[in-house]
Amino acid sequence: MAKKKRKNVFFGITARAMMTGAACLLLLSYLSRFANPAKLWFLTIFGLAFMPLVLLNVALLVLAAYRRSSAFFIPFLALLPSIFILGLGFQVKGFEPDGSGVRIVTYNVGQLRASDLDPKACKDSVIKFLRSTDADIICIQEYHCDPGVDVGKELARSFPGYHSEYFVNVSDQSSYGNVILSRFRVLDKGKMNFEKSANLALYADILIGDTKIRVYNCHLESYNISLKRLFSGKQGDEIVKEAETKMKKSITRRPKQVREVLKNIENCPLEAIVTGDFNDTPLSYTYYRLSKGRGDSFVDAGHGLGSTFNGPLPFLRIDYVLYPDHYKATGHKVCKDIKFSDHYPIITEINI
Repeated sequence: MAKKKRKNVFFGITARAMMTGAACLLLLSYLSRFANPAKLWFLTIFGLAFMPLVLLNVALLVLAAYRRSSAFFIPFLALLPSIFILGLGFQVKGFEPDGSGVRIVTYNVGQLRASDLDPKACKDSVIKFLRSTDADIICIQEYHCDPGVDVGKELARSFPGYHSEYFVNVSDQSSYGNVILSRFRVLDKGKMNFEKSANLALYADILIGDTKIRVYNCHLESYNISLKRLFSGKQGDEIVKEAETKMKKSITRRPKQVREVLKNIENCPLEAIVTGDFNDTPLSYTYYRLSKGRGDSFVDAGHGLGSTFNGPLPFLRIDYVLYPDHYKATGHKVCKDIKFSDHYPIITEINI
């Protein structure tokens, strides 16, 4: 009997330690949204792990309740703030785009090389899909062209009826960058090159009826980590250290890039719609800063899981359409059947 009692005590202490540890990790994921990664870069990792940490705490809460343990309050209290955060990644309401607003598409096409198709077939498929969306404004990240191709002529040929604004980084091997396509008149355009980075932000001032707005197409610092290679377990410590170095560099660069985008927005007299691949989740400093005072098309009109990353890590929502909070999203769709890239395209409609 004494042996059984000692076993129960050991199990109880171990369970409490696990609950406390899981609760602390979840609290760190909450804090990651407000901490500047330039100073506390490692907190971003806990933000990336938000959904798994929520599920872990839910499992521990269920286990504690089943065992009628008085320690159930540990995961219960840790989960309380998530009630107000889960809506950033999961919605039960939702509206399909139905043509009632300005239709905007954002899509990181992965340099048109991320699918199993050969590059030409992939590009043809992406162009066909984008034309089928009947979008008013299309924001593309990582658009790719072969050496010597005239990007402007290719876009005009591929997307008749659209004004095209683009900026591409040119090398001997290829050209790639951001593209904004608009059926509305484009009044002005510009770009922001980020320091020590191939990533950039492109913007266009667009006239919609009597309203002038600035649309930003952002591709913020990428992790440049091959998850397939990382999860393969090959090369051991070497690949892990390389991934850590790249992750730290990416996490610390993005706040500076966000600051540049926000400075440009503040200096512009027009209202701004901010789209693109932020390479950060809603539990991030990046999202917290860029979404402040703005609506989020998924939060306002999305349905189900909002994840936009087509890769081995589920739950990651890293692509967005943000807009002035007095605008209204009337529809939002993540096209998870479109798998030509490691991102899913987003279609949203906004009443301006």
